[in-house]
Parts: sequence; C-alpha cells; structure tokens
Amino acid sequence: MKCIYCGCEESKVLDSRSTDETNSIRRRRECLHCGRRFTTYETVETTPILVVKTDGARQPFDRNKIIGGMIKACEKRPVSLSQIETVAMEIEKNLQNKLQQEIRSNEIGEMVMNALKDLDEVAYVRFASVYRQFKDITSFKKLLEEM
Repeated sequence: MKCIYCGCEESKVLDSRSTDETNSIRRRRECLHCGRRFTTYETVETTPILVVKTDGARQPFDRNKIIGGMIKACEKRPVSLSQIETVAMEIEKNLQNKLQQEIRSNEIGEMVMNALKDLDEVAYVRFASVYRQFKDITSFKKLLEEM
C-alpha cells in the first residue's frame, strides 16, 4: 500500500477491524519510510449483474426480489426468514461466481425453484405455479407427478 504522505510502497499493518455496515476491513497502517500513520479500507470487488427479462429488458440484480418471491411462496409454511435469506445469499453467490455480467431471469427462477424444492415442497409448488404460469390443470398435474 502506497503511503499517502511520501509515496513509499512499504508499510506495516498496525490494526485491522471489520466494519459492520459496509462489509469492508479497516486497516491502520504505518509507513516504514516516513513513520506516519494512515487508514485504508478494503472491500470485495464485485461485478454488477444485469438480469435479462423475458421481454429483453435489462435491470440490475436485486436479491430482495428473490426474498420477496420466496416469502410469498413460503407464507404459512414452517420456513424461517433466515432460511430464505440464506438461500437468496447462496443464489447471489452462485451468480457472482459465474462471472457473467448478464443472466437470464429464467435461470434465476430455476435456481429459486430448485432451492425451494429442497426447503419445502408446498412452497416449491406455489412458486412453480406462479413462475411457470400454468395454463391448465394438466400442466400442474405434470409438475406434481414429476415430484
């Protein structure tokens, strides 16, 4: 880390603390050349993800939309909010690990359905019935038979 006072690239870390609100690390450093102290902040660099909707529109990825959909599907079911948030974080982490700048909304929907299938079967059926937009009872029966 370059010293902000003299430009020397040699410094030592005196103290490291995580900051609660921004998921970053605050480091107190001392320059080995001039002896002055300064503070740096380190954050994880993430690439923004755009969701490509079925109509071709693009919008920024929003984990809260996943949480909202799962809350509706899990209404009056024995699924806690922490379980829903954990699933949403896992989906977001998987999307970040793909290193793609754009992802189709149907891929996200499939990821949510697969997670709900393991979490609660009734919630899975609820989500699938809205997500897949069943036109008639036979397509709904087909989903139930696949389970």
